[in-house]
Amino acid sequence: MLDKRLVIENFIIKYQSEILHSIFVFGVLFVLQLIARLLVRRLGNSKRKNKGRIKLIGRYVTVTFLIIALLIEAFVLGVEVNDLVVLFSSVFAVLGITLFANWSILSNVTSGIVMFFSFPYKIGDKIHIHDKDYEIIAVIEDIRSFQIHLRKTDGELITYPNNLILQKAVSLIEKNAFDK
Repeated sequence: MLDKRLVIENFIIKYQSEILHSIFVFGVLFVLQLIARLLVRRLGNSKRKNKGRIKLIGRYVTVTFLIIALLIEAFVLGVEVNDLVVLFSSVFAVLGITLFANWSILSNVTSGIVMFFSFPYKIGDKIHIHDKDYEIIAVIEDIRSFQIHLRKTDGELITYPNNLILQKAVSLIEKNAFDK
């Protein structure tokens, strides 16, 4: 028991500055993450966005701050820049190949984030999507990470990719069609 305590004390003494810097980095980034999530929540509420979408964007903010914290922590712990370059080039090569194979997934997630901040239509609005191949007139039932759910008057559910809805002309037919 005494040996374990001695080992822990020696560890703390040896790495005291790294431990303090780590606590500082994670503390500051945790507070910044909370502030960013609060701003996203306020913006979402002011634009009357769906609570689920607000939480989703909040998760994206948390993951982003976690990645930043881990990168800073690597420098605090003394990892060399060359080691990080090798690590990130390997990770980005694998991600690049994966995302190139599934480019539409990344495109739809990015479009979902853009739609959170600037999409003029809300859940419950009746819209008309002007597509030369397939005209859609439907009510927005849900807006998700990858697609938007549209309900036609005959009850048919259409899942429309987020990246396509940002590329097509869309017109508002009726606000809050669910209220009727």
